[in-house]
Amino acid sequence: MSKAGGISIHGVDVARGMPAKGLHVELHRLAPDTALLADGALAANGALDHATARGDGITAGEYEVRFHVGAWLKAQGGTTGILDVVPFRFTVAAPEQHYHLPFKFTPWGFSLFRGS
Repeated sequence: MSKAGGISIHGVDVARGMPAKGLHVELHRLAPDTALLADGALAANGALDHATARGDGITAGEYEVRFHVGAWLKAQGGTTGILDVVPFRFTVAAPEQHYHLPFKFTPWGFSLFRGS
């Protein structure tokens, strides 16, 4: 019996050199049906501890993760820069594989890719 690989989300504030503890993220499936799969805050290590990271609810299709960076930066007391909610759409073609999304950001920009 094979289980889906999952989608893990990890956030790092590279300007401060620290995990983005408390950053609010949402994981939505957009197709073939729509569903909010995860909605929560990143843990102290910067990762979202959710069943979707272990494969629960992950099927082939189109997804979007939303990072609420502007509110998080404001809560940290620093400059909010130009970012607000950062959406990232991607496709899961092989749900048996793990999809790791490392989100690295500053108040002025971000990098997001499929990691390992």
